[in-house]
Amino acid sequence: MRILISGASGLIGSALIPALEARGSAVTRLVRASESRHGEIAWDPAQRLHPELVSGFHAVIHLAGEPVAARWTEAKKKRICDSRVFGTAHLCEAVARTAQPPNVLISASAIGYYGNRGDEIVREDSRSGAGFLPEVCREWEAATKPAADAGIRTIQIRIGIVLAAQGGALKKMLPPFRMGLGAQIGNGCQWMSWIHVRDLVDAILHVLDSDSVEGPVNLVAPEPVRNSEFTRTLAKVLSRPAILRIPGFAARLIFGEMADEVLLAGQRVEPAKLLASGYQFRYRDLRSALENILCKIPVNPGG
Repeated sequence: MRILISGASGLIGSALIPALEARGSAVTRLVRASESRHGEIAWDPAQRLHPELVSGFHAVIHLAGEPVAARWTEAKKKRICDSRVFGTAHLCEAVARTAQPPNVLISASAIGYYGNRGDEIVREDSRSGAGFLPEVCREWEAATKPAADAGIRTIQIRIGIVLAAQGGALKKMLPPFRMGLGAQIGNGCQWMSWIHVRDLVDAILHVLDSDSVEGPVNLVAPEPVRNSEFTRTLAKVLSRPAILRIPGFAARLIFGEMADEVLLAGQRVEPAKLLASGYQFRYRDLRSALENILCKIPVNPGG
């Protein structure tokens, strides 16, 4: 299988590509012109993409986008939105017009689509929320419409908090937690819908192979936890105390609007489509996921 992938150097792409290649797939990276090497396709997400460049692939996996975890200035918010919406639109318009379109297109999205929902359980058919991130996610997913209209099986993967030692939120948490300075954020009641990076990769392969799966798919573990429980569990796995708390006002002073929409907000997300399609999670509960990532126990052979 020939697969085109954007965002190849990110946390998810770096984990996904070896898994694709281990299955015998030939992976071509779609990268910015300044980063391109032989055998890769150069593009500018802000510009239209010539259809011939993306012709003849069996599948396209689109993961590129500006990182969200930073203080949001107006310029940063514009980069977050534009990198996702324009890049997705230009890629999907190109694959829709090519003479040899892919059978399937998988485009990243995020559980930020749901906004801050308190204790409500949200599934793929739940309404979108209010705020900057939900708006970005709605536009991001809508940008895949040209591919779907062209008859390409199109999937929007709404990704939760990815747990991996090599990057993402957990990597940033580990230094203070290892020093015994781990802290819950705000009142700790906000839900955190997480997924082990191994399950994330396996779930992407699963939806890639499952012809009946299309539209939005939540990529989260079946057992979300509150921030207070996440804090306690990570501290226990590391055998460290976690008695500190970062007040909400302090998080807002440091991170501004991002604190309200990411750190202090929560989504209690259910992977309804993934479970209904027969996916078997390797890591359903947080403790087993963290123990595996932090090398406490061997990889679970099941799933």
